[in-house]
Amino acid sequence: MRAGDDDISKDEGETDLAARSRTLRGALTRYFQRRLPNTHEVEDLVQEVFLRIVRRGDSQELDRFEGYVFQTAASVIKDRFRRRRTRMSDSHVTFEPDLHSQADVSPEQTILAREALRSTTRAIMALPERTRTIFVLRRLEGLSHPEIARRLGLSLSTVEKHIQRAAKQLLSLGEESHDV
Repeated sequence: MRAGDDDISKDEGETDLAARSRTLRGALTRYFQRRLPNTHEVEDLVQEVFLRIVRRGDSQELDRFEGYVFQTAASVIKDRFRRRRTRMSDSHVTFEPDLHSQADVSPEQTILAREALRSTTRAIMALPERTRTIFVLRRLEGLSHPEIARRLGLSLSTVEKHIQRAAKQLLSLGEESHDV
C-alpha cells in the first residue's frame, strides 16, 4: 500500500461514517426526545454519540453500526444523569439578571443579609464539633447520610441523630432571634 492509499481509505471511512450518521440522526434525536424532559439538550447528546464513535475509530468495521449507535446513546444518557445527580444540577437556580441583580438591593437589605449570615455562622459554630461537622457535610457539602456515616466511621442512626440535634438547635436560635 502506498502512503497516499492510506489517506484515501481514511477519507472514505470518514465519508462512510458521515453518511451512516446522517441516516441515523433523526432516529437518534427521537430516541433522546422520548427519554428526556428537556429537549434543549437533545442536539448536544446526539453530537456526543457521534463524537464517541469517532474517538473509538474503526467504525466502518462495525457489523451492527445502528445497534452500536443506540448502545452508545444509552451510555450517553446514563452518563448525563450520573453527572447531573453528582453535581446536583436539578437544585441549581438559573441566573436571571432581572431577579438576581443587585442594583435594586437597598443598603438596609445588605446589612440585614450580612447580619443574618453572621448570626447563622455563629449558630453553626456554637454546635458541638461532631454535630457541626456532620451538619456541614450534609447541608453545605451535600453528602447523603450514608456517605457521611462511611466517611466518619459512624452508624447511620448516629448521623441522623446529629442532624436532628443540629436542626433543633438552629431552629431554636432562629426563634430566639425573632423574640428579641
